[in-house]
This record gives sequence, C-alpha cells and structure tokens, in this order.
Amino acid sequence: MKLFLDTANLEEIREGVRWGVLRGVTTNPTLIGKEQQDFLPLVKEICSVVDGDVSIETAGDDTELLVRQGHEIAQIADNAVVKIATTANGLAATRRLSDEGIKVNMTLCFTATQAILAAEAGAYIVSPFLGRLDDVATDGLVALSDICEIYAVQGYETQVLAASLRHPIHVVESAKMGADIATMPFKVFEMLVKHPLTDSGFKRFTDDWEEAKPHLGELLPSMQEA
Repeated sequence: MKLFLDTANLEEIREGVRWGVLRGVTTNPTLIGKEQQDFLPLVKEICSVVDGDVSIETAGDDTELLVRQGHEIAQIADNAVVKIATTANGLAATRRLSDEGIKVNMTLCFTATQAILAAEAGAYIVSPFLGRLDDVATDGLVALSDICEIYAVQGYETQVLAASLRHPIHVVESAKMGADIATMPFKVFEMLVKHPLTDSGFKRFTDDWEEAKPHLGELLPSMQEA
C-alpha cells in the first residue's frame, strides 16, 4: 500500500520525502487555502518535490468547466492527477478525461455504489472518505471493505485510495483490506513511526554506547561521531 500525505504544506511534504517512504500527495481547496500562497506556483512546486502522483482538485460542478480544468491541471506536471468530486457531472467529466488518457481521482466517495460508478467512468483513483463517515455514525472501514471486495471481484483497475484517515488504526485496517493507497495528514503520518518502547529502547542503547565507547578501542569513523 502506497502512503500519501494529505496536505499542501511544502515543509511537511519535504519531510515525508526525506523519510524515503512518501509515494504521493493529495490536496484539496481547504488545504491549498491554508497555505495562503499563489495557487499555480504552489502546486507546481509540490509536483516537483514529490516523485509520485499529486492530486489537484477542480472547482465547480459544470461538466464542461471540469473538463477544461482537467486539461489545465494535466498540463501542470507529468505527475499531476485531476481530482473531481463524485457527482453526476463529475462522472461525465471523468469519462471524457479518462478517454483522453488523463488520470482522474474521484473524491468525496462515501458508498460502494459511488465507487462502482467511478470505476465504470474510468477513474484512475477513487477516494472513499473513512473519517467523515465515522463522524456521522457510519463505519467508514465497512464501506472501504465493501469497495475493495467489489473491485477485486470485478477486476476494476481503478485504485482505491483510503482518505480522511484520522489515526494509525485507520492506516493498518486500510492495508489489511487491500487499499492501494492511504492518504493522511502529517500528524497521522508521524504517528506511524512513533512507539514509546522504540523511544525508551533507543535511549538505553544510546546511554550504553556512550558508557562503552571509551573501552572499545578502534571504531568506525562515523561511530566516533555518534
């Protein structure tokens, strides 16, 4: 399962890239707006930093407008993916763009039926939102499980991107269910590597190393700096 960041913050994206595990980025108007930067330079910079798909969302719900925006977004960079909401007009735009070889991420998906429609429209990615379903007392993981099962049975090529992930359990369960991608805020991304036993064990090893180092004779040059 590929790990994406759901952000438009360049500092967070660069840190994820530095870890060597970040495979892509998803953005939306809310995240873009938080950065208070010019839109086009920002998304171009994100695409240049990330070696993987970068979803850039369209605005509005008119099919012709969405198609035009899709053409413009696709020209931003080779790794730019057009992000379109799962509406009737969005499906029509997705069909036309996908027929032209333009990659579309159908977002704001909340049901298996919407996911079926996205796949039938030729979407490159479909993004079921787990956390937002949980917010309205619906189990988002059940919806994701249904979508993954249907896609496997039907042989759909559309990738399932688990979105609106709120905590590491969402990430783990998404991986177990067979999601192709998981996207998350940077704070959740950081949680994936954190564990108190790792921290306490590392501190003990570091303390023991400092105590033992004077008695170990010749060391590797880099170990002398540790």
